[in-house]
Amino acid sequence: MIHSLSALTLCCALVLTSSVGVFASAPQKEKTFTAEQVAESTIFIYGSRPVLEQIRRNGVERGRITRTTTDGRTEEATYERRFVRGENSVKDKIRLDQKMPTMEYSLIYGDGRLWGIINGTAFTPREETSKAFLSQQRHSIDTLLRYKENGSTVDLVGKEKQKGLELYVLDLTDKDQQKTRYYISTRTLHVLWLEYEEAPSPGLAPVKYTRKFHDYRYAQNTLIPYRTVLLEDGKQTLESRILNVTFGIKLDDALFKNPEA
Repeated sequence: MIHSLSALTLCCALVLTSSVGVFASAPQKEKTFTAEQVAESTIFIYGSRPVLEQIRRNGVERGRITRTTTDGRTEEATYERRFVRGENSVKDKIRLDQKMPTMEYSLIYGDGRLWGIINGTAFTPREETSKAFLSQQRHSIDTLLRYKENGSTVDLVGKEKQKGLELYVLDLTDKDQQKTRYYISTRTLHVLWLEYEEAPSPGLAPVKYTRKFHDYRYAQNTLIPYRTVLLEDGKQTLESRILNVTFGIKLDDALFKNPEA
């Protein structure tokens, strides 16, 4: 499923008109869009809010991860991510099973808490592991697609041109005042990359993280980047590739329960 430029323009016009109702006529000069208009049009292109809520209510994603360590070595792992969508991100249930050459373990998020399981026993993940997991949920495309459900606000910084690409630059601020900046193609309304800053540990200087999205495809009528690259202060530290994803699968609630609860 690929949008032509004319179809894309029509879709955007429909979304912007129905959402805000400000385009009674088409003036010759370039229109100035609001942050909400850009956000809502992006949501429409990714599948539309009703379709995303219906199709992505639960699912299973499998893929491969390549990490680059501080000493330059690479580590390979396979993963399986299972999830059940709540009314907002805090109420989501997520289980991430990772298999590396030397070990296997699971990270589970539920009821606003994160814990791990290894060999059937629960454990508390290391601080950096927890931070990386929670940052991936907090600073993501899904965070933008669900900004209203999460009570976040959006602000349109403006338009930029980088490497020949025309971009909308959109800032999202969540209820905890955490910010994510999105760079969205004006032509396709795909999120091409996002940026945010976080300190690795309390008292340390913030690190600038950049998450880039490639190889967009449609899965069950919703748009997904099948390749994601994470950079820390401009240096690539992680690459993930989706091998397959299926939505609408019934998942046993026991998958997301702490065995020691």
